[in-house]
Amino acid sequence: MTAEITAIDLLSSTTLVGLMLGAMLPFLFSAFTMKAVGRAAFSIVEEVRRQFREIPGIMDGTGKPDYARCVDISTKGALREMIVPGVLAVVAPVAVGFVLGTEALGGLLIGSVSAGFMLAITMASAGGAWDNAKKYVELGNFGGKGSDSHKAAVEGDMVGDPFKDTSGPSLNILLKLMAIVSLVFAPVFLQVTPLIQVITG
Repeated sequence: MTAEITAIDLLSSTTLVGLMLGAMLPFLFSAFTMKAVGRAAFSIVEEVRRQFREIPGIMDGTGKPDYARCVDISTKGALREMIVPGVLAVVAPVAVGFVLGTEALGGLLIGSVSAGFMLAITMASAGGAWDNAKKYVELGNFGGKGSDSHKAAVEGDMVGDPFKDTSGPSLNILLKLMAIVSLVFAPVFLQVTPLIQVITG
């Protein structure tokens, strides 16, 4: 069964809505993943502080930290925080296909690939640049460690690491997953009347 779409009308309102929704999704997905990194990091920081308070001898090397607890928090946090982004990647094309139809779904995929590709490249490049800027300052340039330049570079690296290690690479998975879900459900979308047509008559 084929979708029988030979062209997508960019002047169609449903296609434009799908296009804009698709362009928005990579940014929303990246926001979720960036916030997830921050929440997981703060939970580990709290655990490390707790261990320093409650386990004697960690600072002088006589006490043994609970490494497994930190790994457990990191693992559970990573799995828990990716539930919403994962559901978003699956639900978005299904919802657009059922509500707006196949042309809007085509617009969704075009918008998400166009925006997601550029955003992923930007995040990878910017994240790497911020990370290397911090290392460059730590070599003694622009005042070296402890300077205002170093403090600014550290702040930039705090954003750069999740950019290049989390949000940027995960956009590739988002785009592929949305395309696969769209292909799997395409025969179903062709069999049903889009909800928007049912409402508007």
